[in-house]
Amino acid sequence: MEKIAKYFEKIIIYVLILMMMVIIVLSTIAFAIVLVGDMLRSPNFLPQINDLLEIFGFFLLILIGVELLETIRSYLSEHVVHVEVVIEVALIAVARKVIIIDLKEISAISLLGIAAIITALAAAYFLVMARHRLKGSSLSKSLETLALAKTANDRQEQSGS
Repeated sequence: MEKIAKYFEKIIIYVLILMMMVIIVLSTIAFAIVLVGDMLRSPNFLPQINDLLEIFGFFLLILIGVELLETIRSYLSEHVVHVEVVIEVALIAVARKVIIIDLKEISAISLLGIAAIITALAAAYFLVMARHRLKGSSLSKSLETLALAKTANDRQEQSGS
């Protein structure tokens, strides 16, 4: 039964990768159409500021799709979801929201909420990256050795019982 579940999971992941690739290609084509259209409508072939905000939002949306695709591919190869990639996707999504936000239409409390989300994501990213830097340090190696010793001890106790 477990073999069937793993096979099913692999099929779903491949289908998700395929669908994400199709979405990214179609979004890139739509982005190119919007970009060229904005340039042709504008004097001197330069997009207006409002058009630039739309262009940057579209660009970041495609970038989010690419990062999600990388997350899915990483999960397929390593069976691990990398937290830093998920946080990066969230940061890009919030950055996109900040870029396309209409300040006339949003309340102050919503802006504070967005600021809190950005702060929390930035702190989480900093902590995850600091943990990665510590992995090579002697403190981290000592903690890993202790964890391995505890695991070996637990296994001995289970086999002895």
